[in-house]
Amino acid sequence: MRIALDAMGTDHAPDSEVAGAVAAVRDDPEVKVLLVGDEALISSRLERFSGQDRITVVHTPDRIAPDESPISALRRTPRSSINLGLELQKSGEADAFVSAGSTGAVMAASQLTLRALAGVDRPTLGTPFPTARGTTLVVDSGANVDCKPQQLFQFARLGAIYMHDVAGIERPAIGLLNVGSEELKGTEAVQAAHRLLAESDLDFVGNVEGRDIIRHSCDVLVCDGFIGNILLKFYESTASFLTGTVRARLEEDCLDPGLDELFRGFDYAEYGGVPLLGVNGVSIVCHGSSSPKAIKEAVGVAKRAVDSRMVSHMARDLEAGQVGNG
Repeated sequence: MRIALDAMGTDHAPDSEVAGAVAAVRDDPEVKVLLVGDEALISSRLERFSGQDRITVVHTPDRIAPDESPISALRRTPRSSINLGLELQKSGEADAFVSAGSTGAVMAASQLTLRALAGVDRPTLGTPFPTARGTTLVVDSGANVDCKPQQLFQFARLGAIYMHDVAGIERPAIGLLNVGSEELKGTEAVQAAHRLLAESDLDFVGNVEGRDIIRHSCDVLVCDGFIGNILLKFYESTASFLTGTVRARLEEDCLDPGLDELFRGFDYAEYGGVPLLGVNGVSIVCHGSSSPKAIKEAVGVAKRAVDSRMVSHMARDLEAGQVGNG
């Protein structure tokens, strides 16, 4: 399993990427990591670790800054670590790509290099949200700020296939984020998406209000990326506030192990990265502030997506119009 990892993406690149890659290959003997970026910088960090024969450096001096316009940056630096990492996957030299670089650049480059699957108007970002009973995948969490009903329906199908293949849920329950549970609530686009979902073969449970997300009312929650990204950032900040407040009020030696385990469930590092669903390949997007642990987990997400043959299942099931069974 060859994972191309953009080594120049995080805020403190390439330290997190190198340490995360080392942890990934130590954790899984089937994984090989191709670190894409400035060879001199990467090699100087790799020297701190010994016996890493399953890590290869692929040199490019170019990187895309987080504040650059994605399309302009991709044109200006065709050999950037993002572009080159995706090209390695396209050429068959890598099985998947992971990056904590500019989300816009990763999405744009993934679409340009890997292309969208047939039947997908716009690829979508799927982000796992911890809930009272497992994980809910929110699609879209920031890739598309303004969506048509058919695109929301496509997000639902892509999310269902991902949760079936990667999370092992036989028939994922689909919810549509709305301001009320009634069928005629929400914008015209959301109402139209509701009709499409209700008439489909998906296990559609109806509209889901914000207060019901934490109760795990569905396995896949569908919304446009404008709302999804606001929800994601509020969710992350709330989790950080709550865990920080509780920890500050408890002495470290009094912290219940079960409570500590609960806190870890709200840590983005536990999830690593989120998949860009709907492209003809595996492209995993990470936080710019990703720790080595988060990078390691993102490599694991990529490996599970490849192992499950998620992309071929998506292509098959989009064509057939149904959620796959294998």
